[in-house]
Amino acid sequence: MTQRHGRRSPERADGFSLIEMMVAMMVLSVALLSLVGVFTMSLQRMRASTPMLIAREKAREAIESVHAARGVFLNGAQPVRTPGIDGLVNTADDGAVETMNKPGRDGVLGTADDEVVTLNDFTRQIAITPLNLDGTATVNPNLRQVTVTIRYRVDRAWRTYTLVSYVSSYS
Repeated sequence: MTQRHGRRSPERADGFSLIEMMVAMMVLSVALLSLVGVFTMSLQRMRASTPMLIAREKAREAIESVHAARGVFLNGAQPVRTPGIDGLVNTADDGAVETMNKPGRDGVLGTADDEVVTLNDFTRQIAITPLNLDGTATVNPNLRQVTVTIRYRVDRAWRTYTLVSYVSSYS
């Protein structure tokens, strides 16, 4: 029996075997599960981005207060409150717990349906510590380290944001 070019013999079967198909399905499954994991992580990061932004701004606000006042601040973690008469945060005359406005159903900030959110899940701690002169145990009288720690909740997990700055007698 002669065979013309381009025709295959009926005994020969080309294609993928069952084992090759199963290996390909496993590789595809692993790749898809990895993508689902990355997608889930990105949703968690996105949900945490707004509280992290608030924490960063509240820490910067506290650093500005320290630079402006060089005064006495309350010890330990304090609720994030509005500044008092002195205009400084974390001092004895602070006001009520801070609130912020979020856009309402229309998605526009500054309209009647805006949502007011109280920052009950945020605390702020300011620590001012002396620094030593380089390579010695002698305290540098002209330099202090300021550490502001904001603690906040995202879903059911607590997170912290820490900002470190320095205050000099010369600035």
